[in-house]
Amino acid sequence: MRLGLFMMPLHPPARPLHDKLAEDTEKAILADRLGFDELWVGEHFSATSEPIPSPLMFMASLLPQTKNLTFASGVLTLPHRHPAVIAAEVAQFDHMSRGRFLLGVGSGSLPSDFELLGTFDEAARGRMVLESVGMMQRIWSEEPPYDMQGEFWRVKLDKTVTPAIGFGAMPKPFQAPHPPIFVPAVSAHSRTVNEAGRRGWWPISSALPLTHVLRTQWDSFADGCAAVGRTPDPAMWRVVRTVLVAETDQEARRRLYHAESSHRYFFNHLRTVLGQVGRLEILKPRPGMSDEETTVEEIMESRVIYGSARSVSEKLAALRAEIGPFGTLVMSAMDWSGPNADWERESMQHMAADVLPRWRDDIAKEAA
Repeated sequence: MRLGLFMMPLHPPARPLHDKLAEDTEKAILADRLGFDELWVGEHFSATSEPIPSPLMFMASLLPQTKNLTFASGVLTLPHRHPAVIAAEVAQFDHMSRGRFLLGVGSGSLPSDFELLGTFDEAARGRMVLESVGMMQRIWSEEPPYDMQGEFWRVKLDKTVTPAIGFGAMPKPFQAPHPPIFVPAVSAHSRTVNEAGRRGWWPISSALPLTHVLRTQWDSFADGCAAVGRTPDPAMWRVVRTVLVAETDQEARRRLYHAESSHRYFFNHLRTVLGQVGRLEILKPRPGMSDEETTVEEIMESRVIYGSARSVSEKLAALRAEIGPFGTLVMSAMDWSGPNADWERESMQHMAADVLPRWRDDIAKEAA
């Protein structure tokens, strides 16, 4: 069992960008020092509340400051840039990190990005992801000349290829044939991860769905693998959950429901965003709930794994028993405004030092 940290990142929109980036940097270095295995960073172009338009640039700044972390894009929104540009940048980062990289890709989730870049058509964005990855894989596995004509892009490199001086050669990744490719899963029986199973990619299950939905996502992925004779490896499954650990159950609950809680801000933000686009159903704790009944408190109680180290260990064991084995638990990161910096530092410390070793011991005993 491995431990990761997922940063959208989400911050109050009025905070200065340099201040938010400094906090995210400090948090990443802390995760590395505590022994976290992975850091996932999101990409958004037009939101000061989710303020990293270039996760590769941000993660590159962390390479000389970290030792343990494998970096992961969570995710690169492929419809928004030419696949040849993404292929070159990914190859460069993979070399800079010496293979400490997982390539998360997706179609995007931010309506303002869709308007900014003209990608409102959801079905088209899905086809763009498949086309983009296919072109990138060919760039990484083949030498020019290239002439790939797709529905959305063309990759052509022929007349200006001069091998003797290195012109026309696209960089290949450090990892062969390329970094592992991950796609996010949000809905039950996800068609996205079914396609991932067919294409040799891997799933990362979002923090948004309820626990019972996660099992349907793995089953959908396994069905996709079976369709092409591929064996699904649970060790490659990443599961994102929101976790809060404190000294006692009572203190964890107090921090979760505190008026200044970043967990409250986090889920209120998600409730607002999903409500605006008519997708609040994703957050509803029970079928048939009205939008008015779907309060932030109800959402938090159904989504956050909180308590003392012992209680959180027991809840994570119950999670694994319900959905089956998976390889990496990825914690959602919170904003550090007010008292939250101390609270999240403590939560991360408990998670790395107390919860994870206990959980690993339990899994080892189970396997013996």
